[in-house]
Amino acid sequence: MGSLLWIAAAYLLGSIPMGLVVGRLLCGVDPRGAGSRSTGSTNVARLCGFKYGVLTLVLDLGKGWLPVSIAMGMSDSAFFVSLVAFAALVGHAFSVFMGFRGGKAVATTIGVFIPLAFGKLVIAVALCIAAIVASGFVSLGSLTLVTALPVLLLLGGDWAWLPLSVAVMALVYWLHRENIVRLARGEEKSWRKSKYDSRDAAAPADGPSSGPSADSSSDSSSDDSDQKDAQ
Repeated sequence: MGSLLWIAAAYLLGSIPMGLVVGRLLCGVDPRGAGSRSTGSTNVARLCGFKYGVLTLVLDLGKGWLPVSIAMGMSDSAFFVSLVAFAALVGHAFSVFMGFRGGKAVATTIGVFIPLAFGKLVIAVALCIAAIVASGFVSLGSLTLVTALPVLLLLGGDWAWLPLSVAVMALVYWLHRENIVRLARGEEKSWRKSKYDSRDAAAPADGPSSGPSADSSSDSSSDDSDQKDAQ
């Protein structure tokens, strides 16, 4: 019974839209109404300032790290821990507090794997950053991250978390399906260009103007901009 309750708690924790909380409480801005209209860290940084974007990123990471870390203390079962991890990701992507809409679960995925496979995660994040820098597409970096994780786990013989990593990859690919279509068509927006366009779009009296962009991690899955990704 306690295990089921913790899985449900992980979903509810994952469902909390941290970017919306930070935007409204700390700078009086609803990030869903300006910029890329995303609750992810990038849009919060754009509208409220860099430090608020970083705070949003840390909180989104925490939504994955905290329930998984506690689950690992509750049980040695990789299956149970994996269910908790996936519940947190599903909560982020399909938030009960946002009409079962949400972000693309990239930042929370990183948080989930911090206690599970830190070394492999560092390599995957490095590949993600390299893909973003080389291509200019945040979405491609996110897809690189979740593709690299199961490959690295497989090569390293970390079988316990391999099923979770494959499930996460499938989820994130599904959440990025529109980005994948735009990438295939050559229509995806590069952060090198869109960060300036979005800054101009964020100027109305909705709230403070931008600071530098933060990370790519979370966001509304219905948004069209590449910068809506990542979390």
